[in-house]
Amino acid sequence: MPVEIDIEHVARLARLALTGEEKERLSRQLPDILSHAAKVGEVAAEDVPPTAYAVPRSNVFRADEPDECLPHDAAMAGAPEVEDHRFRVPRIVEME
Repeated sequence: MPVEIDIEHVARLARLALTGEEKERLSRQLPDILSHAAKVGEVAAEDVPPTAYAVPRSNVFRADEPDECLPHDAAMAGAPEVEDHRFRVPRIVEME
């Protein structure tokens, strides 16, 4: 079933500046792209869980063990501003 697609509208939504030749080529290719995407949707089975990666992945974390703390003076050394031995930051909540 042929579908009419407004290439200029799609390009504007995607914020793409297409030349006339690109618009013409995409107007011929887009129906094929959409039909292939529809075929992929048909293949999806309910017994197959959705995945983000083709192969299983897992994170490797180090053990969460207490370590020696950074000395206060060393921590404050990189601060742009210090007030009362603490980092000074701009107020983000208005007080009434």
